[in-house]
Amino acid sequence: MLQATNLSIIFGSRILFDNVTFTIQPRDRIGLVGRNGVGKSTLLKVINGEISPQEGGISKPNGYTIGFLKQEIRGQHEPTVWLEAQTAFKEINALQEQLDKIQHELETRTDYDTDDYMNLSQSFCDLNDRLVHLDIDDKDKKTELVLLGLGYKREDFEKAPSTFSGGWAMRLELAKLLLQNPDLLMLDEPTNHLDIESILWLEEFFQKYEGAIILVSHDKTFLDNVCNKTVELELGKMYEYKANYTKYLVLKEERREKQLQTFKNQQDQIKQIERNIERFKAKASKASMAQSLVKKLDRMDVVEVEQDDVRSMRFQFPMGQQSGKIVVLAKKLAKSYGEKDVFHDVNLEIERGDKVAFIGKNGMGKTTMAKIIAKEIEYNSGELTIGHNVNISFFAQHHAEQLPKALTILQYMEDTAPNEIRAQVRNILGAFMFTGDDVTKKIGVLSGGERARVCLANLLLNPSNVLILDEPTNHLDLKAKDVLKEAISKYPGTVIVVSHDRDFLVGLTNKVFEFNDGIVKEFVGDVNDFFEERRLASFREVELNPIPKAEPKKIEVVKVDDKEAKRIKNQISKIEESIALKELDIKNIETQIELLSDKNQYDENLIKSLSNAQKELEKLMSDWESLQS
Repeated sequence: MLQATNLSIIFGSRILFDNVTFTIQPRDRIGLVGRNGVGKSTLLKVINGEISPQEGGISKPNGYTIGFLKQEIRGQHEPTVWLEAQTAFKEINALQEQLDKIQHELETRTDYDTDDYMNLSQSFCDLNDRLVHLDIDDKDKKTELVLLGLGYKREDFEKAPSTFSGGWAMRLELAKLLLQNPDLLMLDEPTNHLDIESILWLEEFFQKYEGAIILVSHDKTFLDNVCNKTVELELGKMYEYKANYTKYLVLKEERREKQLQTFKNQQDQIKQIERNIERFKAKASKASMAQSLVKKLDRMDVVEVEQDDVRSMRFQFPMGQQSGKIVVLAKKLAKSYGEKDVFHDVNLEIERGDKVAFIGKNGMGKTTMAKIIAKEIEYNSGELTIGHNVNISFFAQHHAEQLPKALTILQYMEDTAPNEIRAQVRNILGAFMFTGDDVTKKIGVLSGGERARVCLANLLLNPSNVLILDEPTNHLDLKAKDVLKEAISKYPGTVIVVSHDRDFLVGLTNKVFEFNDGIVKEFVGDVNDFFEERRLASFREVELNPIPKAEPKKIEVVKVDDKEAKRIKNQISKIEESIALKELDIKNIETQIELLSDKNQYDENLIKSLSNAQKELEKLMSDWESLQS
């Protein structure tokens, strides 16, 4: 059992925790919830002994072990996934070696009646008890079960950890912790890097786990299926509920209603006492009674109504200049890493204004496709055309981990902002709940959710007409997810979202591309239309019941000889010059109209000229797209 007593953590003028006390019992399943930045990760670090509280402390039994999965990936130095996973048994191996040494000494010594021999015998018993607790049998079998459960294949066991993505590296860290079998397992956003199969396996694993567990997660279903307690951090205080997440929401509302009613009743009582004091103190015969009421009022414990943290992000993505009608056109696109085929023969078309979802299991190529479209990596074969005047802003799922930790939030934003935007940086940060001294925090001390908000804020520095968002909801709390969804919905440009979060995607997209075993299949409509067409109820079923392989949508390609191709390229170049000139004409006309408007004047001929120029620009863009096809 671990006991925390009167914990207080203060950063500068900000009180993160105030006099917090709690107990963690064996087999507790605790969901730790609260807004981004309230101190969830900090509390885990206090429990782990990495941060010392200004007041209070942590007490635990001798030999009590804690395993902590952080949001940051630690170093992995072994040559294979298998050997790296088995580093989890270093303590067991060291203990076994020590036990063997003591056993040999006990067998060779003859001073049985000495204190030294008795102490040695006691050490042998203690070490043996510890090894029994750690369950040293079948290390290879357990390693295999955990790696397979977390999504690795047997052929992956002999591969180097460095050949896998950051998400897989995080799975390997989780595997090592599960194999260590600590008394307390603390996991900070463990589902961010897992697909649905692995999440289901982890839920089942936790049901059998003998130790205690603390989870920080914004996955409501995962919290409901694992936790028997919910602990909320809010405005420096802690509230404990013996319930899973869904029931906690109900109990919290009931508690607040009771508290509010008690507060109102007490306020009515206070007002009545104050009226009596005023009435009695004017009469000499009642003076002693008035004094008694004053003392009663002083002794009264005033009920306080807890204040909800109602702060939230508020922003809109800035729209750049309009793109051409066709934003992305892929024909027979293929990508592989060595012998690993990620996808092949992919044909997809994304038009201006589309809101598109990429879904499917991890490793099926969703992020790879997003990076190819964003021109961060190359494809192997096929054709990829990025449309005219397309300007992409890319939110990558690992950008938050790659932020410069030594810089403050303000320094990073000012360093990456265009000169004309720098004066607005503080206002942009304020929209993402970084106000006052918050902007001078070092990025290295920020929580995962705070870093995600910094990355989103950074997207606002450069207007674009295409957003590519790879797992944007990772680390964001529920309110922040809602604000992000609204911002995407209002964005007039094109959006590509890679996500496993069904609640986030519902009502957001008009196209869905499913990535599965090298094949990419298009579904028209939002994610609910996709489920209806597939006759599936949830992402869990989607990922556990892969679709039959089908031929991707064919796009007819007209073959041309080299001479004809050269002629078409020359036409494209001329049209692009005409488009640039026409856009300049439109800008000049719009400037003239604005000048007249400032003088409360109106020129019908200018309005007609603007309308005609816009129609001519649309025709040029249409011609350009036809030639590109």
